[in-house]
Amino acid sequence: MKTKANRLLATLFAALLTLSLPALAWAHDAKSHDAAAQQAITVTGAWARPTIAKMRISAAYFEATITSGEDKLIAAKTANADKAELHQHIMENGIAKMRPVDSVAIAPGTPVVFQPGGYHVMIMGLKEPLNEGDSFPLILTFEKAGDVTVNVMVMKKAAQGHGNMDHGAHKH
Repeated sequence: MKTKANRLLATLFAALLTLSLPALAWAHDAKSHDAAAQQAITVTGAWARPTIAKMRISAAYFEATITSGEDKLIAAKTANADKAELHQHIMENGIAKMRPVDSVAIAPGTPVVFQPGGYHVMIMGLKEPLNEGDSFPLILTFEKAGDVTVNVMVMKKAAQGHGNMDHGAHKH
């Protein structure tokens, strides 16, 4: 009887640990503080979609806030891919398109949300597939605050609100 109870407890503990690992990985948010400008940039909730089949492209999403002053996100990079670009979804003559952008302004009191159907970081030329539950570092470069490294959790999102958006390489 004791052995069955121990096995049940061990199974329950393993299940709870498995369910909590993605949340723990996602909780690794990043912050940069520029003492001279008295501003802090915080990046939270970083996630990316799993890759599809043999495709080596994905998109990363997150929320960036700043406490005071203004800054711009000017670049992104990861050792896991050949290229990462800042992109924005736009509607042009009723057609949804993705376009690279040079920078994204961040002002206090107005979080910038990188999400499906809006701003996002396109990750191209992935060296390995991204599987649900994986994570990887993404370096975001701000004009004033410099580099902020975030841990990006690979996961599916239920309500992506992105429909069948096309980046020219594959459908989501």
